[in-house]
Amino acid sequence: MKYGAVVFDLDGTLTDSQEGITRSVAYALEKMGKTALSQDVLRKFLGPPLTQSFAKHAGMTSEETIQATHLYRERYAITGWRENRVYPGVRRLLQALREKGCYLAVATGKLKKASQDILAYFDLARYFDRIEGPELDEYEITKKELIARALQGRTDAVMIGDRDSDLLGAQAYGIDAIAALYGYGSFEELSQACPKALASSVSDLYALLGIAPVAPRPFFLSLEGNDGVGKTTQTRMLHERLTDSGYSVCLTREPGGSPIAEKIRHILLSTENMDMAPRAEALLYAAARAQHVQDIIEPALNAGQIVLCDRYVDSSIAYQGAGRNLGEDQVGSVNAFAISGVMPDLTILLTMDPLAALERRVQATGSDRIELMDNAFHQRVEQSFLRMPDNHKDRMVAVDATGTPEQVAERVFQVVQERLTAAHIA
Repeated sequence: MKYGAVVFDLDGTLTDSQEGITRSVAYALEKMGKTALSQDVLRKFLGPPLTQSFAKHAGMTSEETIQATHLYRERYAITGWRENRVYPGVRRLLQALREKGCYLAVATGKLKKASQDILAYFDLARYFDRIEGPELDEYEITKKELIARALQGRTDAVMIGDRDSDLLGAQAYGIDAIAALYGYGSFEELSQACPKALASSVSDLYALLGIAPVAPRPFFLSLEGNDGVGKTTQTRMLHERLTDSGYSVCLTREPGGSPIAEKIRHILLSTENMDMAPRAEALLYAAARAQHVQDIIEPALNAGQIVLCDRYVDSSIAYQGAGRNLGEDQVGSVNAFAISGVMPDLTILLTMDPLAALERRVQATGSDRIELMDNAFHQRVEQSFLRMPDNHKDRMVAVDATGTPEQVAERVFQVVQERLTAAHIA
């Protein structure tokens, strides 16, 4: 490896934060009664210190720039920092560098606390030895000073950033700099700063840093729960969070997920088929699952993706095994044949008070054949699900589904984050 330490800029290098930053700048300008700026001008705020940008692009006095920065931070602290996503490939790059024993740091013009929160939110903080940014009262700190804090005296290092301030700061400190062309700085701006090298994409950084790419590791994740617990909403929110965090995710569902399985899904859920025999129902679910595994789940896992599935085998055991009184072991045996050993690494079981779930089912529109079953059926399903965590402690975690969708989503992600970290999933 060419360097013992790598220090990264944050915005435009590790994450694409354009939306949150530009909206927060626009908010500050509006609150101060200033003329709105075009998107092209707002993009120029990406990278340099805010006080400098407000002075240069909005014609503010020194006192006004401090007021505008406070207003910017007001919105950014609540909303803006989440309007962000990790660049594809960043997570695997950081994993590869850590496996080589490289010292990793962040030096950013964004507030230190906000930077730490963002990196923790996207499960990137675990890769870094130090995260440095300005404190609340530091308005004019230079990039050279931030790099010095981040590297703690090390000089066997390289700075990776997307603006000329990153590159010039590295040169002032006495280390090499690599320009991230995929970020916010133009080719003209970055080339004039005379970097050691230019990276058009995250993948270019492997060769420039003298390391080999890390092969992606697969992970199979399912969400389960009785009707009414908000499972589909949480699956969607988890998919968004994982994707924004830079993970490659295959989102799928059951019954269905593949063309043939979706046709079986229509038969299973159509209210035209209320007289379907319970055994026929169980076998159709298993048949759809077998097709789903072959067509979608196994190929995605073989490609090193995270597979996120809305329901899987546990649903059949609960709904057909317990709900239909076919026997949990019997239904489990049928599905064992269907899936040929392909089981989730982690299953999130969403739980809530049965009466609350019942109320949600009653209020739901467009209920399918299974959702229309009587309360006694759903009680049997609920009891089956509640027994599962004790029987599958290695892979199943129960998560309380009460509260706002956002509160539940945070609980779910914390569990997922811990498991991904333990499994070294980059």
